Amino acid sequence: QVQLVESGGGLVQSGGSLTLSCAASGSIDSRAIMRYFREFPDKRREMVSRITSEGATDYAESVKGRFTISRDNAKNTITLQMNGLKAEDTAVYLCNYLTMTTSYWGPGTQVTVSS
Repeated sequence: QVQLVESGGGLVQSGGSLTLSCAASGSIDSRAIMRYFREFPDKRREMVSRITSEGATDYAESVKGRFTISRDNAKNTITLQMNGLKAEDTAVYLCNYLTMTTSYWGPGTQVTVSS
């Protein structure tokens, strides 16, 4: 089992910044891909970003140039730096830990951007 503890999030004005973090503990797989998804108020879910253990990254088109994901393998932690936030970024952000055999989810943290 892997446990995910998320931090960050909150309320910010349009154009502002927030930082999300996700720490994994338990049965750590060094090859796991760590990802952030977001779930919008209409329950639509999309992948925001992902990072491999080697540091390779991917981003949704909607956040490219504004969000940056990083990873500390020694601490089993990822950080999502979100700049230039827009009202349409409002969502619950969920951390995901993906191994070859299973996927774990954090509880999610609310990000609300006021326009």
